[in-house]
Amino acid sequence: MDLQGLCRLILLSALISFVCHPCSVTAGDIVHDDDLAPKKPGCENDFVLVKVQTWVNGIEDAEFVGVGARFGTTIVSKEKNANQRRLVLSDPRDCCSPPTNKLANDVIMVDRGHCKFTTKANNAQAAHASAVLIINNQTELYKMVCEPDETDLDIHIPTVMLPQDAGASLEKMLTSNLSAFPVFVQLYSPKRPLVDIAEVFLWLMAVSTIVCASSWSAWSAREAAIEQDTLLKDALDEIPDTRHVGSGGILDINTTSAILFVVFASFFLVLLYKLMSYWFVELLVVLFCIGGVEGLQTCLVALLSRWFKRAGESYIKVPFFGAVSYLTLAVSPICITFSVVWAVYRNVSFAWIGQDILGIALIITVLQIVRVPNLKVGTVLLSCALLYDIFWVFGSKKLFHESVMIVVARGGKSGEDGIPMLLKIPRMFDPWGGYSIIGFGDILLPGLLIAFSLRYDWLANKSLGAGYFLWAMVAYGLGLLITYVALNLMDGHGQPALLYIVPFTLATFFTLGRKRGDLGVLWTRGEPDRPCPHIRLHHQHCDELNDEK
Repeated sequence: MDLQGLCRLILLSALISFVCHPCSVTAGDIVHDDDLAPKKPGCENDFVLVKVQTWVNGIEDAEFVGVGARFGTTIVSKEKNANQRRLVLSDPRDCCSPPTNKLANDVIMVDRGHCKFTTKANNAQAAHASAVLIINNQTELYKMVCEPDETDLDIHIPTVMLPQDAGASLEKMLTSNLSAFPVFVQLYSPKRPLVDIAEVFLWLMAVSTIVCASSWSAWSAREAAIEQDTLLKDALDEIPDTRHVGSGGILDINTTSAILFVVFASFFLVLLYKLMSYWFVELLVVLFCIGGVEGLQTCLVALLSRWFKRAGESYIKVPFFGAVSYLTLAVSPICITFSVVWAVYRNVSFAWIGQDILGIALIITVLQIVRVPNLKVGTVLLSCALLYDIFWVFGSKKLFHESVMIVVARGGKSGEDGIPMLLKIPRMFDPWGGYSIIGFGDILLPGLLIAFSLRYDWLANKSLGAGYFLWAMVAYGLGLLITYVALNLMDGHGQPALLYIVPFTLATFFTLGRKRGDLGVLWTRGEPDRPCPHIRLHHQHCDELNDEK
């Protein structure tokens, strides 16, 4: 592999390492888990997110998100069935001893620490509280369970944990100048829909992106083959070396680079995990904008050049950039402006549209530039990516005590709403809001192999049903669909999509290839035998050319 190819591989690995799983992101996702204490009588509730709505002086105020405890009564799911109760601070604040202030079905707010969660709940219940809000000493949520040796649990009031910042806001409401007015809260836990339409659109977006990128890649390969055949037909006295005709700027991945991908991608992922901060996310936004501009410009130029052919073929020398077409000069300011506007307003509610446009254009461009030459390389690449995905979603919990992939996808402790290297759509009918997201890697990596299948079909003149592309797309779509089913069954926790996509896709290739007798060609050469076009040349030269292919 040359230096340019190695640099492109490193950039591709960095791009793909920026998230390889779909998941749902909400403001109140539970990031700390404690599975050491099993369910037992009196401590067997399912963990649910809880909305804590507040009113000050009868005026509706902020809403916070907490998580219900394993113990206590279940929280109503409908807002209309929830009662408004006055909120009071516990005295003592940790509620490890019976509160000294009198309660009359009030909701008591206590600090975490110094005693068991169940002790706080029992003391609050004995003081006639109607519910307990336990404020965490961290910004994340934590699942409250019972101790393994606890017995005779008899807690009949709901207990909810809130993050540290929510507790600070509630305390400010209670202790500010508005303290003369009572603060009321209402607790309820709306159920999430089994399937949100955002996941349907995200599925269509991923499938459509691969179809578009594969079609462009196959069209370019066929045009290069036609150009090669034309040159060979015109060659009467000598046979030119045409193996690289029309392949300028194309990076063919080999087995070595497929294995190195895992190393580079893992390095960049750990780097993101360790350096995740506000400034680092800002740096990623800049890099994403640069890549998005390049991708959007490439796609627009390729599309518009079919109508403005003369502008696409007329060039002018530009300092530092060399020869640039007039069409590129016309399109570039539009792309740059679009990217800058998105970066400035990326936190507004509709900014996900711009992010998805830039991301899709970038993915399509990468799938046009980077190619898998045969099934062997594709199998090695997807197998390595599968191991990478499983380890960093699930296995990394043993080393880092949390899923590195999911933490990076959500932005870690950067204070930002996740990193930009992913596609996302707001959850439309989910009362908890948030986004359904999918990483670039879940589209790019299978897309490399699917684009290869369409190039093979077009060069082999195979019909849609007799080829491999249609069935590879069906396998990909089915694998991604099963991923979202698993996502909903796992209560929204991130899933490694390649765990489901890779087996379906590779099994389809191997099964069809073996049945049709194409497996050997797919595995090694990666392109079919084509009739020798230069009929005026000797048969010996024809055979030599076919052997070189």
